[in-house]
Amino acid sequence: MIFICLAFLLSAGLTLYLSHPKTPLCILDKPNERSLHDKPTPVTGGVAILLACAITLLLVDLFYISIHEYLWLFISCLLIAIISFIDDCKQIFIPYRLLTHCIAAVLLLWNYDLSILFSLEIPKFLQVIISFLFVVWMTNLYNFMDGMDGFAGGMAIFGFGTFAILGGLAEQQLFMLINLIIISAVGGFLIFNFPPAKIFMGDVGASSLGFLAAALSLWGNHEGIFSLWIALLIFSPFIVDATVTLLRRLFAGEKIWLAHKSHYYQRLVELGWGHKRTVLFEYVLMAICCISALLAVLLNMQWYFLLAWFFIYITLIYIVNTIFDS
Repeated sequence: MIFICLAFLLSAGLTLYLSHPKTPLCILDKPNERSLHDKPTPVTGGVAILLACAITLLLVDLFYISIHEYLWLFISCLLIAIISFIDDCKQIFIPYRLLTHCIAAVLLLWNYDLSILFSLEIPKFLQVIISFLFVVWMTNLYNFMDGMDGFAGGMAIFGFGTFAILGGLAEQQLFMLINLIIISAVGGFLIFNFPPAKIFMGDVGASSLGFLAAALSLWGNHEGIFSLWIALLIFSPFIVDATVTLLRRLFAGEKIWLAHKSHYYQRLVELGWGHKRTVLFEYVLMAICCISALLAVLLNMQWYFLLAWFFIYITLIYIVNTIFDS
């Protein structure tokens, strides 16, 4: 419990410090035609989250339990954080950023052999390729979805929180503790990021959380804590929105690497819902997804829940498209 409280307090204190425009480490995100915010806002909240996690985990390793087996996971995450911080400071060439994401994914998979196991008979090399693409896509899609006050932080609370519960149920203490530390650090940041936000997590926070979501999804699957399908359901509010939006823009012939305002959460804000109402609706969706995932594991009925959510998402997408296009 002391480590969880420490992560929260460190993150809250660092976020408060970094939210002031006069701090030495001040990087402002200036609004443009594709932004949902209307005034320059610091984007260094992710630095607070990661520093809080790093300091707390170091103390965990020194005084409680060894985390050496997760060392390469943290090294890979550090690569993501470094390239993301550079991108926050000054936008860099997209292939350089993607190359770093790929290197981080290779390091993770090389050292842990976290191949996807869908309970399907597919060749090993295909499992490795799918795992690699999953890590890179999750790293980027989480960043794509970080465009609304309290949104990415909320998904982290619900997603990693559910991972922690599943880790506890499986008596995987270290897995549970790492997830609890992540949500505590995000919680300290979220105090200042909930609408109206005083600070954003930036690429540093969003890309790193996306990478950690993928890595811990694969780790949980590898250790038999839950199947990968369950992890996909838990993070489906982000996965579905980002993936469907990307495919829709791709088929429309748009330049998918450019910023835009066509995500479904952005459409809801544009329809007049505003940040707070939209993010609260998304929180409800996240909560129901996470509860469904827990029930699917406890009742051993994951395919029924996955099928139900397939139709739920089709319905939600149809409703938003119909209202927005009318």
